Amino acid sequence: MIREMKREEIPQCVDVIRKSFLTVAEELGFTTENAPRFTAFAISEDRLYSQLEEGRPMFVYVDEKGNICGYYSLAMQENLECELNNLAVLPEYRHQGIGKLLLEHAFSYAHSVGCTIVNISIVEENTVLRKWYESFGAVHIGTKKFDFFPFTCGYMQKEV
Repeated sequence: MIREMKREEIPQCVDVIRKSFLTVAEELGFTTENAPRFTAFAISEDRLYSQLEEGRPMFVYVDEKGNICGYYSLAMQENLECELNNLAVLPEYRHQGIGKLLLEHAFSYAHSVGCTIVNISIVEENTVLRKWYESFGAVHIGTKKFDFFPFTCGYMQKEV
């Protein structure tokens, strides 16, 4: 079940995000030393509390036992656009369609609040993730290399 996140669930959501993004970090060789700003290492309770205070919509996927096993948020931008942030599913819950449900929910929610475009940032070298987003109609629009990341940032968009 997907529902809005409750304030008191922020610590659990930070855990979900860290564990989810850590698998990518391990696979691609990111560490706190070479990529301290990567989500697996940079996300914190303070950051999520701050985003919640901004009014950012935040959602969780809760299993039948009440465990939070997925998360995403949307950052509202200008020009009727929003950015998908921290879409995450705990590794032990992957390949069960939860990510698909969260992504479809994000697209539907974005549309319902008047957004026409959802922006998505990825690790460009994560070709599996890029193909996954493309399977939902997201279009790759460019890349950018930052000195503080050992990877290339890829950018995608989906019209909703």
